[in-house]
Amino acid sequence: MRIVSLLPSATEIVCALGFRERLVGRSHECDFPSGLLALPALTAPKMNPGAGTEAIDRDVRRLVEQGLSVYRIDTAALERVQPDLVLTQDQCEVCAVSLGEVTAAVSGLARRPVEVVSLSPLSLPAVFESVLTVARTLGVEERGRELVGQMKSRLASTAAAAPPGRRPRVVHVEWMAPLMVGGHWIHELVEAAGGEHRLGVRNGINRPVLWDEVRAYDPEVVVIAPCGFKIAQGERDLPLLERLPGWTETAAARAGRVFLSDGNAFFNRPGPRLVHTAEIVQAAAFGRQAHHRFPPEALKPVPA
Repeated sequence: MRIVSLLPSATEIVCALGFRERLVGRSHECDFPSGLLALPALTAPKMNPGAGTEAIDRDVRRLVEQGLSVYRIDTAALERVQPDLVLTQDQCEVCAVSLGEVTAAVSGLARRPVEVVSLSPLSLPAVFESVLTVARTLGVEERGRELVGQMKSRLASTAAAAPPGRRPRVVHVEWMAPLMVGGHWIHELVEAAGGEHRLGVRNGINRPVLWDEVRAYDPEVVVIAPCGFKIAQGERDLPLLERLPGWTETAAARAGRVFLSDGNAFFNRPGPRLVHTAEIVQAAAFGRQAHHRFPPEALKPVPA
């Protein structure tokens, strides 16, 4: 089976299931595990992903308002790699190429029919089901159940390590301008870490929030991990938050519990590495613990 994955989380699932050598193409964002960059990238963004928060938001809104896709598919390259299976998503038109675009591209291939499997998890249980969906498609359902079991066991270990008592109020900053806080699976992961995350939409699409809502919530821990951003990109745009009225008066800022993390790798990809996300949040709230396995550079405190 020749596999193309146009979704970073699906790529990580495929590799975790032992099918790394069957991948023949990837999206421009698929960069884990190491070595994947040698595969042809079959998608590209129409906006500049290296631009600042406000510029990216403006460009994405302009494309969407015009009814245009945020990404393009290299159909000629897709033809060359001759896939049997294409993995994509129908969750977010901004996160990756859409199911409709992939279906249209695949329909034009001059060869036998290609199977298209679309994933759209909005919650942690749905992420586990996505793993099983990929595993069933690859004919290794039992291997998928083992992987899900490992993920659940890691999360249970993190939950057991959380200090007893009151749960600190946590905010995961999903985007800085407009201000958005984490939804989807973030609430469940924060709870596994020993905190609470009451802003945003549980098991739902992220939405803008008013700064007054955040101030009223008065978070005790803030983890800034914008969608698609590595730490350096988040750090560059940090002034967008720091200039908000009352930012320094929040409980998190006063206690020095504001952190930057890698949203691109750990917060936005519904795949096996979400277990690290819970560990990262727990380290931000309570300090790093012995069982945490996330890379040390994945969490950086913001100087008070």
